[in-house]
Amino acid sequence: MMAFHLDSASFFKPSVEIDKVRTMGSYKLRIIINVRDIRKVSLDRKPETVEELKIKVKEKYNLQDDFNLMSWPALFTERQVFAEFNSIATTNLENDFFGAVDRYTPRFVTIFKSKKGSVGEKLAEIVQQIDSRKPDVTAVRTLVLQGIPALLGDDPSNFYNTSFDSDSDEAWDQVSVGLLTVISEDVPLSPNHLHLDPVSTAIILEGGIVMDNLQNLPQALCLLFGLSYALHLDYPKAMKNTFSFFQRVMLGLGENKLPQTSNS
Repeated sequence: MMAFHLDSASFFKPSVEIDKVRTMGSYKLRIIINVRDIRKVSLDRKPETVEELKIKVKEKYNLQDDFNLMSWPALFTERQVFAEFNSIATTNLENDFFGAVDRYTPRFVTIFKSKKGSVGEKLAEIVQQIDSRKPDVTAVRTLVLQGIPALLGDDPSNFYNTSFDSDSDEAWDQVSVGLLTVISEDVPLSPNHLHLDPVSTAIILEGGIVMDNLQNLPQALCLLFGLSYALHLDYPKAMKNTFSFFQRVMLGLGENKLPQTSNS
């Protein structure tokens, strides 16, 4: 994996260590022209130095001005993600995201319990895992965030990933965007399980772990949304309706209108 060091004053001022690049058939990185112009680049050969890399990129895109380089995948901190999102959207992502989740929770739980058919069966399996007598806020948030994709017609099967703590990271090389919940060997591995007491939670981008040791799935999903929004990444196709809901309905960023879905 390519390594870089972030300037504490800016999310977009990394320096690249060429000798630590990870190659998987090609050399991948992102060029930050400015905060609104971030391009993904793939080169056939790993350059020997950062200056050689810059020359190749300038030639490829006919760039005249200087630019920063960001490795891909990269490593981020929660503070960096929240700070960059807040500077772009002028809103507190963590407060607004979880405030909206909590506000919509009673309505979603009611809808989950009333849903019929295959979607209703899946939602019922998720709802049954929550102790309604003493609901834990993290558990309820996990329930809602795992249920929303099913309700909106998305397929989270390759987005919400689960592994044992002894599994190799190479298992996620083919995952473009997703979350990883790491569990102990003695915990049953089954579909639609909420895994409310994980060993850790991580974010996967382009087959690499870019954030790990996160508190729980809701926190990881909030950070992934912020990372996607701040870096202008395409939302994962299988979760497009869910991420659009987060953006437009929950956070009020853009049109407050979801695409039509065929699921009943």
